[in-house]
Amino acid sequence: MSRRYKPNVIVTGTPGCGKSSHSRCLVDQLNQKLFKEGTVYHFQHFNISEIAKERDCIESYDKKRDTSVVDEDRLLDTLEPDLEKGGIVIDWHCCDIFPERLIDLVIVLRCDNSKLYDRLKKRNYKDAKIQENLDCEIMEVILNEARDSYIPDIVIELKSDTAEEMDENVDRITLWVENWIKDHPKGVTNELEGGKTGGDEEEGFNSEEEDQDDDDDEDAAFRYDDDEADEVGVEDGLEEGEKYNLERAGEDEEQARENDEEETNEAVEHAEDIAQ
Repeated sequence: MSRRYKPNVIVTGTPGCGKSSHSRCLVDQLNQKLFKEGTVYHFQHFNISEIAKERDCIESYDKKRDTSVVDEDRLLDTLEPDLEKGGIVIDWHCCDIFPERLIDLVIVLRCDNSKLYDRLKKRNYKDAKIQENLDCEIMEVILNEARDSYIPDIVIELKSDTAEEMDENVDRITLWVENWIKDHPKGVTNELEGGKTGGDEEEGFNSEEEDQDDDDDEDAAFRYDDDEADEVGVEDGLEEGEKYNLERAGEDEEQARENDEEETNEAVEHAEDIAQ
């Protein structure tokens, strides 16, 4: 059973949102930070548009949409051996074709429509193609595809409007990768299993609101335990009938003590009468 010791990360989003810039910076930072002494590039940037051409996976060209049509089955056949080794940063506008068992994190970049329009215009996209991509961003098409294709814990939505946001995003993803490697010293299997094959959402992607929700849940759990302990008390584990019998036995014992006291008092009074 094959295993991978580095996570595979998808960086996806509408064309023009900054996928390639994020991916290049991420791979550079990971290799410099995690493998400073190594000469082998442990993480690789796979721009799928370029990979598809290099590996002869272009099926046709759609003139109306002004884009190449990729043979997805052939593409996946060529990519699977790379993904099984791990350490691949996938850069493409589609994310739902990659096997869930081989993906550990999905980053969906989001961009303001006005900025997206300017970026696509600079690429000399035709007006129809620009509008198609703007509609895609507005309707959250790629984000919904990611959420439908992968478990929610590994799908992360990040803003990508400025260079500062890109730097912050790269730092956060780098932190996630570092945590993933620490948490999986024995790697993860490349085979499909019942649970998750990748890493859980890590420190780099926990928001303050999510942290507060977790704290509230823990507090509620502790309160519940305290309340339950107070209610059950020392009789925990007794059946209802046993509790009733225990109470009756206590009442009978108390009544017996009272009767004994009355009899004793009567005897004393009787003895005093005789003595007089």
